[in-house]
Amino acid sequence: MQLPQAIERVLLDEAAIQRRVTELAAYIDAEYADAGQLVLVGVLKGAFIFMADLTRRLTVPHTVDFIALSSYNKSTTRSGEVRLIMDTRTALVQRHVVVVEDIVDSGHTLEYLIRNLAARQPASLRTCALLSKPDRREVDVAIDYLGFEIPDVWVVGYGLDYADRYRTLPYIAELKRAVYSS
Repeated sequence: MQLPQAIERVLLDEAAIQRRVTELAAYIDAEYADAGQLVLVGVLKGAFIFMADLTRRLTVPHTVDFIALSSYNKSTTRSGEVRLIMDTRTALVQRHVVVVEDIVDSGHTLEYLIRNLAARQPASLRTCALLSKPDRREVDVAIDYLGFEIPDVWVVGYGLDYADRYRTLPYIAELKRAVYSS
């Protein structure tokens, strides 16, 4: 496999990701088997590929909605204030909600989102993240369904990007430090 020049190494190959997505869907199916309709809220843009694969594997009745937040300043690696850019279109009152996130690092974005959605009085509110960087955590947030823990490196692929590039790689890879620190 020929890697793009900006890639240091592949952390999670496509097969490992797909196996774990299938497992996560099975956990969610088991928990919500008798709950009625589930609402999955994907966090754009990073979670869109993960969410698409996850929802195709779910067997429980569910709908899909999206929310867009911003916590990074353009193409820098510094976390900024969390801002709501696009809200859900679905009313979440008394609905079972699972937030689908690509990656949790500092925890600020997910903490903001949990507070925001909890105020809408859902019947239940859970979180599902493909990736977690526990070494970067500044805010303690619960991840109910977690794909993988990864080291504190900049990752791209499978929906995650750097400056809107590398999102469509089928694997998750570490970006070379020289790419984002110059």
